Amino acid sequence: MIDARCSAMAQRKWKIIDEPLDVELEIPHVAYIEVKTDDSVPILFTNPINKSKGIEYDMPVLMNIFANKALTEKIFGKHPDDVAEGIEELLKLKPPKGLKAKLTMLPKLFSLKNVFPKRLKFKGECQEIIIPKEEVDLDTLPILKTWEEDGGAFITMGQVYTQSLDGKMQNLGMYRLQQYDKNHLGMHWQIHKDASHFFDQYQRAGKKMPVTIAIGGDPLYIWCGQAPMPHGMFEMLLYGFVRNKNAQLVKSISNDIYIPRDVDIVIEGFVDPTLTEIEGPFGDHTGYYTLKEAFPVMEVETITMKTNPVFAATVVGKPPLEDKYMGWATERVFLPMLKPMTPDLIDYNMPENGVFHNLILAKMKTLYKGHAMQFMHAFWGVGQMSFVKHALFVGEDAPKLEESHALATHILNRLSPKRIFITKGIVDQLDHASPEQFVGGKLGVDATGDEIKEDNIKLLLDEALLAKIQKIQPRVKALKQYMTETKNPLCVIAVEKKKSQQKLIKKLEELSAHIKVLIVVDVANNDINNPYMLIWRVTNNMDANRDVTLSPFIAIDATNKSKVDGFKREWPGDTFCTKSVLDNLQKKGLIDIDEKFIKKFGLLPF
Repeated sequence: MIDARCSAMAQRKWKIIDEPLDVELEIPHVAYIEVKTDDSVPILFTNPINKSKGIEYDMPVLMNIFANKALTEKIFGKHPDDVAEGIEELLKLKPPKGLKAKLTMLPKLFSLKNVFPKRLKFKGECQEIIIPKEEVDLDTLPILKTWEEDGGAFITMGQVYTQSLDGKMQNLGMYRLQQYDKNHLGMHWQIHKDASHFFDQYQRAGKKMPVTIAIGGDPLYIWCGQAPMPHGMFEMLLYGFVRNKNAQLVKSISNDIYIPRDVDIVIEGFVDPTLTEIEGPFGDHTGYYTLKEAFPVMEVETITMKTNPVFAATVVGKPPLEDKYMGWATERVFLPMLKPMTPDLIDYNMPENGVFHNLILAKMKTLYKGHAMQFMHAFWGVGQMSFVKHALFVGEDAPKLEESHALATHILNRLSPKRIFITKGIVDQLDHASPEQFVGGKLGVDATGDEIKEDNIKLLLDEALLAKIQKIQPRVKALKQYMTETKNPLCVIAVEKKKSQQKLIKKLEELSAHIKVLIVVDVANNDINNPYMLIWRVTNNMDANRDVTLSPFIAIDATNKSKVDGFKREWPGDTFCTKSVLDNLQKKGLIDIDEKFIKKFGLLPF
């Protein structure tokens, strides 16, 4: 089942599972468990079935394609930092002076000819089998249902190719696609995406919008689909730059959109601008369900495929997942593109347990007062960086951004209310914590300066501090202090919530001698001894304008919000595995997990 496009995977250990497994829950659960292990690998499921529909599929499902850093590097054919170096050189190119300079530049300019996609005049391997409209049946594809509360089956690794109304701009995006029936898909392109902008053009013109979805092929196509390219730039240019060879494209059978010749499966069709359908719920990469919402609908005209196709899919939910490794590559490659707007930026890191858009750590050269704040505005004002909710900046003397404990120590020794900046701006469409969709609080921390002066905090043992807090509020059920060696120890409490926690924070003012930074979470489904998942929960659940208090100590309310908080939107639930499915997979020997693993990654409610 492996051809040249999967050669990177052929060089590394990977799993083949021949056991017939259901595309509903079983296959996604196996992949979800695998990618959370320390040595995760891709998995090929050779016998996917659908028990509820009585289907045995004739194509395998490939998951966890980006299973680890080493494999991701092999997919690129080089380290992502090397790609970034090439982009940086390109951005710094200046008109040559003199014949010698021109001759020196020729090889670089000559290589750029490989960046541009090449449109072929013949059919591709992806069109060896052509299924006409009257025979189209999406049930022939092993489309997965990942979570029990999902609204249906979703294509999760579809490369969505679109073009502007005038045909001058092309786009490749990766959006989830809900299967409604045998020939209709829900198009979850978020309002800020290029495909959505193109849709607006067709809608104003009253014309149907052509869309082609590709599945499989070179894994780098998948990565390009999620890359935050500048508006109007076709992602296949990035493919050509990384590969140093032209992407070879062929025309779709039923529309004028071009797609890579070597993908496995192609779904072609049109979106009627007058038609929308409720899409979702869907357990998303935030680790929460995206709620039901109306989105455009694609009517499928044609399906084409290779003679022996492989169906590529991914699973999203709570971190870590394979988007950890895709995001790592994106982070490295796009560093040079950030530097023109923030020239004193040294490096940045978007941790996967901050689900990328919720948290960014950045290192910079600080040249003047307010410089970090200037960077905050720059980050929050450009492209997909504008969705970032929480930005923490450190100076060039800080530890490496990946050295989490040392970096946390560095930041906490510089943290004070005066160095915290709270504002309002655009947030990701998937953000559930903001009072209104698309707009919410932003938090910036300037930790670029010197350490703060010593503050005589009177630290207590966890048990003693918990006892004092419980005298004030018995519904506080657990307490854990972190980073007690720093000037801003963190105090995490878990509450059985009945009222707004702002009232509790105010009552705890009498304990301000013992608390510097307070973080409040729900007792349900939170292990306060698990800092990795606490970061995930806190960055997801907080809106800086509503949930951050700076006096008498810094406090963050990261509890689930409801009417008691004046929250009017519906609060989504966590993505949890189905226990009976886990038990069955464990019995079959297809997964090997224990209670510690389950709790560590929040697989089941507790």
